[in-house]
Amino acid sequence: MIDKLEFFITLAGTGHFGRAAEESGVSQPTLSAAIRQLEDQLGVVLVVRGSRFQGLTPEGQRVLEWARRIVGDTRTMREEMRAARKGLAGHMRIAVIPTALAMVPRLTEPFQARHPAVTFSVTSRTSLQVLSQLENLEIDAGITYLDNEPLGRVTTVPLYSERYHLIAAAGTPLADRGEVSWKEVSNLRLCLLTPDMQNRRIINKHMAEAGVWAKPTLESNSMIVLFSHIRTGQWASIMPRNVAESFGFPEQIRMIPIAQPEAEHLVGLVATHREPHTPLVSALLHEARARAAAADFDRNILSTHGTPLLT
Repeated sequence: MIDKLEFFITLAGTGHFGRAAEESGVSQPTLSAAIRQLEDQLGVVLVVRGSRFQGLTPEGQRVLEWARRIVGDTRTMREEMRAARKGLAGHMRIAVIPTALAMVPRLTEPFQARHPAVTFSVTSRTSLQVLSQLENLEIDAGITYLDNEPLGRVTTVPLYSERYHLIAAAGTPLADRGEVSWKEVSNLRLCLLTPDMQNRRIINKHMAEAGVWAKPTLESNSMIVLFSHIRTGQWASIMPRNVAESFGFPEQIRMIPIAQPEAEHLVGLVATHREPHTPLVSALLHEARARAAAADFDRNILSTHGTPLLT
């Protein structure tokens, strides 16, 4: 039953029998037969079939909710028993929005130092993909925005705040300024993330609040592509300062705060809202809370001495 429910979750996530079979590591006839057997066992039709997958029936949608719960609980039980026998070990799958990728080592490095038998896979995803993959049990945790768009029912741990800067080469328009406005930035030759990225939607929102529109001449879903174009001196971009600093820009690249108003958005760790979490997810949440608490302590110390903490 557990195997069949896992097949069903994968099918619902991919919307395609062939891709679901490939992701599950079985042949398509095997997966199709398992879904048929699950329908026979439950006495309801779960999938709308035609020449191809056409969606889930109302009963299928309800079974999907149960399947996620049952499979999640089963995985948690298995991991707890494995941890009891061998200590914390296993593989963590984390999906991360592009602007947070450079910050991931601040979490994974201390975690792996504490738990050396744990391995990671980190993938770049949009914020919507992070939540979808979390819901479908395709990942164990994600890093995404916490305060801009609805998250649904998830456990969250705030990690840091993004503050937006104009990133431009020295000698280009506005590069010698102490700060700039959203309206001024809109007139530059910009390279930005693609509209499916929440970071871009945030930029569009703040531009609209200033009464202007973002008109990039280059878009990409890769931060590396944006950085490489900024280095040419022909493009500027808008991105969080902590992201720009993580790439070690040379001195001729300027980072100018965007004010009027200054924008700030919270980024953090998200995990499926469930009790108990798997031992791996519980340990990762604990590490994230410890990192966040240490950052708050550092921020308070620095602000007391009149020096702002750059996040």
